[in-house]
Amino acid sequence: MKRIALLAIAVIAFAASSVAQKYALVDMEYILKNIPSYEMANEQLNQVSQRWQKECDDKAAEAKTMYQNYQSDLVFLTEEMKVKREEEIRDKETEVVELRRKYFGPEGELFKKRESLMKPIQDDIYNAIKKISEDKGYSMVIDRASSPNIIFASPKIDISNEVLTKLGYSK
Repeated sequence: MKRIALLAIAVIAFAASSVAQKYALVDMEYILKNIPSYEMANEQLNQVSQRWQKECDDKAAEAKTMYQNYQSDLVFLTEEMKVKREEEIRDKETEVVELRRKYFGPEGELFKKRESLMKPIQDDIYNAIKKISEDKGYSMVIDRASSPNIIFASPKIDISNEVLTKLGYSK
């Protein structure tokens, strides 16, 4: 009997503690769209990316032209000249691959540029969310934009506008 009473008290205490937790939602896409510096950083990244992509495409076109010229001159070339031209073409193709890796690879220039531009904005958002959570006693804040499992959530628990206000962007 004593065990049953303790078990019942434990279940009630667990249920009561889970009810007492407060949750909130944010919509990061909405927040980011309303921060002008994010839009400017995004535009800057697009411009840099397009410039680097054009550079890579130009080098690839050079390699393609070199190969086409090699194909058309093939009957006139000596073995030595063939080997030299093939090496030049391979070198140009390798240069293109290296350039793409340098700019667009996992640790490439675009990644570094994105991190340098976006990290301060993301840190500011995180700190604002953390401060609001601490002030209002939220146990958890969920990003509704990145969670496809949220079918419906009351707008009352969405703190996106509060975050924007905290950051100085009134909505």
